[in-house]
Amino acid sequence: MRAQEDDWTTYLAIRAAWLSFVGGRTQGEIASQLGVSPAKVHRLIAHAQKTGLVKFQIEGRPLECLELEESIAGEFGLNRCIVTPDLGSSDQETAIRAIAGTAAQMLTGLLTSENVRRVGVGMGRTLKAAVEALPKISRPDLEIISISGSLTRSLAANPYDVVQQMQERVGGVGYYLPVPYFAESPAEKAVFLGQSSVQGLLDRARGSDLFVVGIGSMENEGHLVERGIITKEEQSALISTGAASDLMGRFLDVDGREARGTLGDCAVGLHYEDVRGARILALAGGESKAVATLAALRTGVITDLIADETLARAVCKKAGLQTQCSSSLHGTA
Repeated sequence: MRAQEDDWTTYLAIRAAWLSFVGGRTQGEIASQLGVSPAKVHRLIAHAQKTGLVKFQIEGRPLECLELEESIAGEFGLNRCIVTPDLGSSDQETAIRAIAGTAAQMLTGLLTSENVRRVGVGMGRTLKAAVEALPKISRPDLEIISISGSLTRSLAANPYDVVQQMQERVGGVGYYLPVPYFAESPAEKAVFLGQSSVQGLLDRARGSDLFVVGIGSMENEGHLVERGIITKEEQSALISTGAASDLMGRFLDVDGREARGTLGDCAVGLHYEDVRGARILALAGGESKAVATLAALRTGVITDLIADETLARAVCKKAGLQTQCSSSLHGTA
C-alpha cells in the first residue's frame, strides 16, 4: 500500500513539475487541473525538486569564477578548470552541492563521447554526489572500473565507491576491485597484487580513456577519517610526516611530493604515476580542502578540475596567486 502511495505521489509530482516549469502554469491552475489543493501543489513541486525529478542548469558563471579558472588553469597547466559560484555558506555539504550539478553536466558530455569507452573511477563524497546528479545515459559499451580497492579494511563495501551508481546511470559494465583501499601491511598488499584477477582489473583500469577522481584531505571531516578507512592514530601519524592530501590512496605533502614511509605504501590500486599523461578529472569542494587540492595539483598529473569558488579562492591564496584572483566583490587586491 505504501509503495502505491509513493508511486502516486511521484506521478503527481512529475505532472505538477511539467505544468509549472515547462507549462508556466500557476499553482492555482495546476491545482484545478490535477484536482488537488494549491497547498498540495506546492508540496508536490517541492517533492519533485528534493527527489531530483527537476534539475536546473544555469548557463554561464560570474566573472570572478572565470578569473579564478584562468589563474588556476594557467598556474598548474590544466586543460580545463571550472569554478562553481559561492552559494553563501562555507560548509562542506553546500560546496559539494555546488559542484555536483556542474560535474554531472561535464561528465554527461564526456561519457556520451565515442572517444570514451572505458572510465576509471576513484571515490569520495563529491564524486558520489556528481554521479547521483547524472541523467540517464545509454552507453551499453562503456566500461566503468574502480582504480582503487573497493572495500574498507574491515572488508565492508565502501559507500563512496561509485561504480555501481555510475553503471545504473549510464549502462555498460562495472568492474569492482574486490580488495581493501588500504591493506594492513605492504606484505598483505603484495598478496592482493599477486592475484591474477586483481592484476587483470588493474591492467584494464590502466588503459582507461578517462579517469575521474576525488581529492581527500587529512581533516576530521574527510571521508577517510569519517568512514574509518584510517584511524585517528594513523591520521596523526600521516600529518606528522607532512601528508596533506590523498590522491588515489597516495599521500602527498603540500609541495605535491609523495610522503614516503606512510600508509600510502599499503594502498591497493593504481598509483597516480601509472596514469600520468591520461585525462584525469578531479573534483574537490570546500575551503578545508585547499591544501589537499594544492598538493594534488602540484603533482602535475591532474588535467581537469572542478571546484567551488570558496575552495578556488583559498587555493589561489595559498599558491600566491592573489593578484590574478582579485575580486571587487570580495574586496581583495
